[in-house]
Amino acid sequence: MHGIDWDRLRIFHAVADAGSLTHAGDVLHLSQSAVSRQIRALEEELNTSLFHRHARGLILTEQGELLFEATRSMSRRLETAAARIRDSSEEVFGELRVTTTTAFGALWLTPRLSRLYEKFPNLRVDLMLDERVLDLPMREADIAIRMREPTQADLIRKRLMGVRMQLYASARYLGARGTPEHIEDITRHRLICQRPNAAQVVEGARLTQQLLQYETASVLHINNYFGVLQAVLGDLGVGILPDYITEDYPELVRVLPGVESAEVPVFLAFPEELRQSKRVMAFRDFITEEVIAHRRRVAEVG
Repeated sequence: MHGIDWDRLRIFHAVADAGSLTHAGDVLHLSQSAVSRQIRALEEELNTSLFHRHARGLILTEQGELLFEATRSMSRRLETAAARIRDSSEEVFGELRVTTTTAFGALWLTPRLSRLYEKFPNLRVDLMLDERVLDLPMREADIAIRMREPTQADLIRKRLMGVRMQLYASARYLGARGTPEHIEDITRHRLICQRPNAAQVVEGARLTQQLLQYETASVLHINNYFGVLQAVLGDLGVGILPDYITEDYPELVRVLPGVESAEVPVFLAFPEELRQSKRVMAFRDFITEEVIAHRRRVAEVG
């Protein structure tokens, strides 16, 4: 079979995206009849109908859905190629989409971004905080910081640090309620944690489950560590939190130092094709420097 006419595919994509010939015509600067002609020609070429025509617009047939999936994927790949071409010649500016978990993004990364902007004031960072793992090869984000090693083959990955979930309380809370000496003492305190089935790292859920086996006097469930931290700072009880917060919240007191989760590896990852991107490299270098400085300060305090 000879290749499909590229121009018709472009027109089909616009129609499928807009759901109407008129809207697609506006986007493409073509008349409705020209758009309609090209769609009919493509349907003849493929010997199938791509749209159900309704009074309220167009709906894709099963075959149309298949083709739209292909044109969507093509359009993403073309955008990626264009971004790579632009990136290879650009200085460090433009948009950089970074994804990480709500807690790490809100509690560790955001307070440090001022140093990135000092160096590169023209960057536009789009920080997406989500427990869901966004798809880097499909360009849902440019860079991810994840609490486990990424499994996709076409990603460049770098281990940044290890994190453990530990127990913390405020000095004022401990002054009023006493400091637990043994794990069983947790029964006399309010435990502040995520539910074991909430979206979180497995190691955190395991530690939570272990502690919930003890019938604590009271429990406050909050579905992310940012909320847990606010409750602990508000003198509400003993909270399960990641240890990277200790540097920025020195007023927290670690409780039951022998009780902690297994280590959670923190990885930086980005698609192979972005290794030439100046802004991706700038962000990678910035994070690496911040992690080294963080480790050094924590070691000094410890």
